[in-house]
Amino acid sequence: MTRAQAIATAQAYFDSGRMKNDLARLVAMPTESQNPDRAPILPDYLEREMRPLFESLGFSCRILTHPKAKGPFLYAERIEDPAWPTILGYGHGDVIRGLDAQWSEGLSPWTLVERDGRWYGRGTVDNKGQHLINLSGLKAVLETRGRLGFNAKYLIEMGEESGSPGLRELCEEEAGLLEADILIASDGPRLNAQRPTVFLGARGVITFDLTITAREGGHHSGNWGGLLCDPAIQLAHAIASITSPTGRIRIHEWVPKALPDAVRRALADCEVDGGPDGPTIDPGWGEPGLSPAEQVFGWCSFDVLAMKAGVPETPVNAVPPSAWARCGLRFVVGIDAHDVIPALRRHLDRHGFPMVEIATPGTERFGATRLDPDDAWVRFTIGSIARSTGKKPALLPNLGGSLPNDIFAEILKLRTIWVPHSYPGCQQHAPDEHLPTAIAREGLTAMAGLYWDIGAGDAPPV
Repeated sequence: MTRAQAIATAQAYFDSGRMKNDLARLVAMPTESQNPDRAPILPDYLEREMRPLFESLGFSCRILTHPKAKGPFLYAERIEDPAWPTILGYGHGDVIRGLDAQWSEGLSPWTLVERDGRWYGRGTVDNKGQHLINLSGLKAVLETRGRLGFNAKYLIEMGEESGSPGLRELCEEEAGLLEADILIASDGPRLNAQRPTVFLGARGVITFDLTITAREGGHHSGNWGGLLCDPAIQLAHAIASITSPTGRIRIHEWVPKALPDAVRRALADCEVDGGPDGPTIDPGWGEPGLSPAEQVFGWCSFDVLAMKAGVPETPVNAVPPSAWARCGLRFVVGIDAHDVIPALRRHLDRHGFPMVEIATPGTERFGATRLDPDDAWVRFTIGSIARSTGKKPALLPNLGGSLPNDIFAEILKLRTIWVPHSYPGCQQHAPDEHLPTAIAREGLTAMAGLYWDIGAGDAPPV
């Protein structure tokens, strides 16, 4: 009954092919929360797959609902001793749209296919494969020690890919039920495929629409060009005023005053690398003086996600009546999320663009969070993973992307530690999503060791 035996048990689960078979069943369920036709499948995922798995591990389960949610939530708990620490886990069983016709030949979003050391299928990394790894790590500890040595609670939601509607309200109403000492969960990518990673929060995100509506209908550019304002030109100039030509944000309320020393230290040995399938970083883009890691994990970024004027599919010689763009700001701790849109309004008015209308569609809005990189639980987690894998994990103060970590950090008042089991080139949200088998096996190794160490009483006090 040793730590090494628990890790060996987790590795045997992978080596025997059982994990591949279990993940194949999860992938086969098309749990697209953005597709109304798939709504009946969302509760099936919880009842047919998650509940039996949790109950086999000695968890008691119940289904939670909220009127604002896309689907139900599964709450599971295993309380071994109220005096012991309580760990909250989280995952989501819904996936982004499958995009079936766009996958490479021989691949499908709903069939797990192994090819060149990768498991292909929708949800292999986002997020079915990731929470399966964590639950299997718990199982390895139970099978080896006969108990966890700590209390465990888990929440699986079915609407994260739709912006987690209802999750915030559910956590507010069920704060007592979800009370814990720390969140340990998995989502998002590692820094790179080779290096285990821990991140402590997430950048926030706010999406918004910019629109100029000048008049009803288009007018022939030969007759009216030069006499009528062109909304597309106006909107292009308005957007261009937000950043420099190299993407440096010009709205001072949208960027932090400085990069905190603790963040700079944590990122000093982190190199952004998307692997052979990732894009090449453009030097000189963004905030001057920052490394690529500091740019994406420590700073804010503004992007134009889509633009439209006229009829792009069939252009005609007419001054367009309107122009539209959807934009997004990803921001770090220190930015006042409530002032993002008002600051934009003030900026546009100062620069002569009062005609630009701003609307927030509500499609994506998460707050920025970041646990102190010097927290004792962070050092404990890093040390445990290094001991299990033989590698020094990368420590990211926050994920470059966004997820509902602010709900756990601010509403449930939890320390938040994330151990991702993916990598930047996994094609998450795109055709050919995949999980490298080496990451899956190493993730099982890391989580079995981490859960063992928590239960052994080696964790810091909470």
